[in-house]
Amino acid sequence: MTVCIRPLTGDGSPPVQGSYPQAVEVTGPTRWLYLSGQIPVAPDGTLAADFTGQCEQVWSNIETQLVAADMTLDNLVKVTTFLSDRAHALENREVRIRRLAGRQPALTVIVTGLFEAAWLVEIEAVAAA
Repeated sequence: MTVCIRPLTGDGSPPVQGSYPQAVEVTGPTRWLYLSGQIPVAPDGTLAADFTGQCEQVWSNIETQLVAADMTLDNLVKVTTFLSDRAHALENREVRIRRLAGRQPALTVIVTGLFEAAWLVEIEAVAAA
């Protein structure tokens, strides 16, 4: 059976800023992948000093985990982003839209403290295949 991931936004929904649906319907999955919070640390242990660099690294780390499960960004159905500061919201949106390139998983963005004070962003996700 083929998995179908369909973004939905019902009539009468509030407007959204950024590219994401209000819901995502998934039919026919045979495998689910739950990604732990991906942190902005590179494989060599380095940490970019700026938000864009950290956010790009998180997305690279997400893609690494997807590849390990023989999946791609096309398989994402839910993304939860944790920002250390509301000031990063627009930069986060720009990186996400660029990296997802038209894909529309369900999305939540939360402003909160992160485990390490130097981390500016962490992202967890769910994928289906």
